[in-house]
Order: sequence, then C-alpha cells, then structure tokens
Amino acid sequence: MARTDPPAAAPVPGGSAAASADPGESGRAARVVAPDPRAGDDDRGLRPATFDEFVGQARVVQNLRTWIAAARAASRTLDHTLFTGPPGLGKTTLAHLVAGALGARLVATSGPILERPADLAGLLTKIGAGEVLFIDEVHRLRTNVEEYLYSAMEDFRIDVSIDEGPYARSVSIPLQRFTLIGATTRAGLLSKPFRDRFGIQERLVPYAPEELVAVLERSAGVLGLPIERDAARVIAERARGTPRIANRFLARVRDVAQAGGATRIARGDADRGLRMLGVDAEGLDDLDRRILAILAEAPSQAVGLKTLAVATGEEEGTIEDVYEPYLIVRGFVRKTARGRVLGPRGYDLLGLERAREPEQGALFS
Repeated sequence: MARTDPPAAAPVPGGSAAASADPGESGRAARVVAPDPRAGDDDRGLRPATFDEFVGQARVVQNLRTWIAAARAASRTLDHTLFTGPPGLGKTTLAHLVAGALGARLVATSGPILERPADLAGLLTKIGAGEVLFIDEVHRLRTNVEEYLYSAMEDFRIDVSIDEGPYARSVSIPLQRFTLIGATTRAGLLSKPFRDRFGIQERLVPYAPEELVAVLERSAGVLGLPIERDAARVIAERARGTPRIANRFLARVRDVAQAGGATRIARGDADRGLRMLGVDAEGLDDLDRRILAILAEAPSQAVGLKTLAVATGEEEGTIEDVYEPYLIVRGFVRKTARGRVLGPRGYDLLGLERAREPEQGALFS
C-alpha cells in the first residue's frame, strides 16, 4: 500500500552531490554548453519544489499528475517509471517531484555506481513500502545487475545465494512494494525485457525559446536579480533548448551584471556574458566550431566518428551524445551511413559553396 504521510527527513529536491555525480565525467574540464551533472549550489536551489513550479514538458507533467492521482486514489504504489531524453531537461527534477507528490522518501543512485548485484540488494532491502528508488543513467547498469532487477520490479523479491559449492543454496527475500524511476539519455541501450518492465515511459523533449524565457525569469527571481525580457530571450535562444544550460548561462550573466553594479540583468549584460563564454549567436562554442572546421576541410568526404574524436581530443561518446544532437537538429551537420558531413546551415555559416554528396569510398574511421 502506498505511503500517504510524508516520512521524516525527506530529501530536498536535487538530492545529494554524491548520489547525482557522474563518475564518467570526473577529471574532465566542464564544457560551457554541456549540461553538467555536477550541479552547483545555485543549480540545486533553482530546481522547482512542486509540479506547479515546473516549467515546460506540459504533456509529461499532466500525465504524471494523472498516474500519481490514480495510484493514491487506489492506495497502490506508482508503476515503475522511465524518463528518457537529452541531458539537462529535468529528468532528475521530475523524479524528485514524483516522490514529493507521493509523499514518499526517494533513494537516489546511478547506474555506474551499482557494479554488483550485492550493491543493488543492499539498497532494495532497505527501501520501505511506497518509497522511490531513483537510478540515473540507468542504461549504464551492468547486465548482471540489470537482470537482478527483474524479479524485484515484477515480484518484489530478490534471490540471494548463500554459501558456495555443494552447500550453495538460493534464498528468496521479499521486498516492500516500491517504485523504480529510471532516467536515461540513451534509451536505445536498454534491453527490451528491462524497458518493458517500466509501466510508465515518458520522453522529455527540448524546450522552446518561450519556455526557456519563463525558466530564466523564474530563476532570476530566485537568484535575487530580475532579468529583462530581451536579455532572457538572448540567453534562451542560445541555450540549446536545455534549462540546465540556460541556468548556467544565467549565473555567469548575473555575475557580469553584478560586477557592473546593475540591479537587473539587461540585454547588454547577456550579450557580454555570452561573448565571454565563447558562445556565438547560433549557440555554438569553440568545440562546435572546431567540429565544423574539420568537416569543412574535406567537404566532399564523410568524416567518421573516430576521426572527429582524435581531431578534437574528445571521446567518441561525448561527441555523439553532447555535440552532435544540436548540430544535427539545427542543420549544421548531417549524419550519413558513410560518416558526418556539413549540413546546409554549416555551409552557410562558414561561407562555403555546398559540395556534392560524399564519395562512397571516402569514409574516415
């Protein structure tokens, strides 16, 4: 039965830094326009505390309100929930809002941290009735850990092996009925049996500039320095449809305004701050422009992912997950079967004449 009274010591929205850190990003320099999972104090403070404060993703929010209301009316736990979509759109925030709306404690962890089934078993056996287990980067769970979740999700039990050799035996341990919330930027990496066990699956989409303006106006109010509509629009148009990026830009633009003694953020502050960050009018930073320059060196040939990774000094996965989506959506880059080529807007931005289609044998890898 779902817990209806809020437990003591409920976590604040945003969770602990240890629970939300991304081990895969440790030791790497932060990219200005990349959603940074290691959010600072300002970022956690800007997170909404209720669905009413959450801006954007209207369909997802309305659906969640309905599923939660139905679960509470029937005194049952909410079905396991999967949030998918690009980074920085609010998956972690929504997980905390769901737990808050259920009046349940949320236990947060991430896929890379759970290396062994024993790690997961330790969490599952401590979760109370109606509580929420949130696994960020759920696509990075090891196969044996993922399969260990199957019986926990379906039958609310886990099987634990005791002893070894001829004395080995398996003991079934019952679990309290709980809700698993998974978040992933790469839903395609989840196995079908695992994905099918999530009764609720919601995909988050990039924000429209008007929605980001609303996010920025609210965030500026929280930060204590109002922002003019023109300034908010400048930031919104360069934030790649991502609230987390917009808020990171806002924090630096606020610094520019405060350093100049201003009492509100004006258009000039936004322009100056974004120039200082190296973000141009198209929302591109130095690394984006480097990728375009590499593709422009041989416009009639397709360039493979490995070549781009070596030339930019970035990992292949980072280029594919962080850089390419925006470049492709905006038409700066095209992804073909033979590799990456400049898109129509890429040619226009660089002032180049559009080349013919890549040659069949021109793939670099």
